[in-house]
Amino acid sequence: MTYQIIANLTENQISDLLELYKSEFWSYKRTHEDVVKMLAASDIIVGLVDENEQLIGFTRVLTDFVYRATIYDVIVKPTHRKMGLGAKLIDAVVNHPELASVEQIALYCLPEMIPFYERWGFSANVGEIRLMYRNHQFYAGTHQQ
Repeated sequence: MTYQIIANLTENQISDLLELYKSEFWSYKRTHEDVVKMLAASDIIVGLVDENEQLIGFTRVLTDFVYRATIYDVIVKPTHRKMGLGAKLIDAVVNHPELASVEQIALYCLPEMIPFYERWGFSANVGEIRLMYRNHQFYAGTHQQ
């Protein structure tokens, strides 16, 4: 398989990304407008495109470029899975020159994906640290000062 790594998406590739998101339980509600806004606010974008410039894989990173970076949205087109493209995405992130001196890179994943990410040194053993969420839609207007 021939592919190329890109750092910015064309309008057609943004549409491809929206289609990728539509096929996943965690991202199917995303809109074109919100995805464009999200891309503009992402610090690092890694896309994989095929020989026709169609987006077949994607991930993004939010970072301060010193202490912390977090990987989001690792996604591969369903027809291109089991070909090692997810590994290519993670390789591109952990070897990205702008992240070379970042102290810690984090990501969120389902339990069944832990063995996949452990290959790059990611660990689910985070001691007493707990992830906390605040859902904007649920709390909007209910907890005002």
